[in-house]
Amino acid sequence: MKLSLSVLALSLALAGCASIPPDTQPLPQQDLATIQLAADIHLASEGWPAAQWWRQFQDSQLDQLIEHALSSSPNLEVANARIGSALSAFDARHADRGPRVDLGANANRQRYSGNGLMPAPIGGNYYNEVTVGVQAHYDLDWWGKHKAQIAASLGEVNARRAEYAMAEQMLAAEIARHYFSMQSGWARMDNLHALVKLQQQLVTDKEKRIANGLGVSDDHLSAQTRLSLLQQQIALLETQIVTEREALRALLGADSSALASLQPKEAQALPHALPGKLGMELLARRPDLQAARWRVQAAMSTIEAAQAAFYPDIDLGASFGLDAIKLGKLLQSGSRTLFIGPALSLPLFDSGRLQAQLAGARSERNELIADYNQNVFNVVRDVAQAGAKVQGVENQLRLQEENLRASEAQLRNANARLKQGLADRATQLNAEMTVRGQVDLGMQLQNQRQNAEINLNVALGGGYRGSSDFADTASTSKRSTQQ
Repeated sequence: MKLSLSVLALSLALAGCASIPPDTQPLPQQDLATIQLAADIHLASEGWPAAQWWRQFQDSQLDQLIEHALSSSPNLEVANARIGSALSAFDARHADRGPRVDLGANANRQRYSGNGLMPAPIGGNYYNEVTVGVQAHYDLDWWGKHKAQIAASLGEVNARRAEYAMAEQMLAAEIARHYFSMQSGWARMDNLHALVKLQQQLVTDKEKRIANGLGVSDDHLSAQTRLSLLQQQIALLETQIVTEREALRALLGADSSALASLQPKEAQALPHALPGKLGMELLARRPDLQAARWRVQAAMSTIEAAQAAFYPDIDLGASFGLDAIKLGKLLQSGSRTLFIGPALSLPLFDSGRLQAQLAGARSERNELIADYNQNVFNVVRDVAQAGAKVQGVENQLRLQEENLRASEAQLRNANARLKQGLADRATQLNAEMTVRGQVDLGMQLQNQRQNAEINLNVALGGGYRGSSDFADTASTSKRSTQQ
């Protein structure tokens, strides 16, 4: 009979709950399995970028710079602080899920009205009342409201961690770009100085030919102009090297002597390794996409918590204490008080507050899904553009190498004709300068290829291995938190 009454009471309570409005405009989430690159983006061998992708360049100086930056750069402090804020919110939600025990004590002196409900001798007299008690509360969370709130907080924690990983990747990429730009500047500087020497020799040769009546002043002026242009390039390159150095120093958060030990190092062009298929396995490596996905999952949990608010809230409470109107009787057995029992809160009419909260949670979910879907296409764009850039630079390098070989062949012919007296010194100098010009172009293309490789590694997620399963990560994080 008691069981039947309990079931009936519960049924009536559920019937009296505010009705949950249907979700009429859910936004579909982009399916990663259907995402592919365009057919003209040709990918090479299978493989993923390593987490420390910069080590593929085999440059110990670059490795040390990035390791130093990742351990102490001010650029990561904001992202790290955001993780701390998210963890604090998660801990607060997790603490709300557990039982609560409070100790309370109260002492007061009160005069009771002689004309009130209390008759004499209480009415019309002063009495001291002392109360000491322990109260315990536990929310049974029948509808999973607290569980959903914890899951939403955990989703935000993981999103912040993914954002931190993205900040690390972007920091490493910026350091690598500025470092390689410095190295390219140093290498080009040596080549440009060699070009200046050759051009000065050519100017001298023109002056001698004019002095001997074998040349014209226009040729001499043209040679002087080219010499000035080369010297201008050197000045611009010197400024660029200083600018890159200061940008690199700012990224490291280091003093003026931090980069004094850097030495020129010849670049090693390495073959890139691109995946043959663009799908969920690849896109899940992007930290920014992973962060967007975690926020969508957190929004789903927020909706679950908002829906649970429509159901009765059952709270189990207990209280044990001592209450006496005289301090001397407080510790006597007759002063004991005891209470235990459930408390039920049932939403019947709230002027649409619950519906508004649920609608807001659903709107935020749609906003985050739209952001996620856009991020998916942004990732595809980034990978496609980075892959196309690598391919384009490699094609340019192949053509440049052919031009360099042709220029070197012309230089050999010019040297041979000069020895045989069939060509003048100016012809040989021009041929050697053409070779130096091709070398300078090759250095610029090599730097472009390095930047393209960096962009490609970042576009591929930089080897980031975040969790792809919400439930597994949630349980793992919960266990680590409890420990």
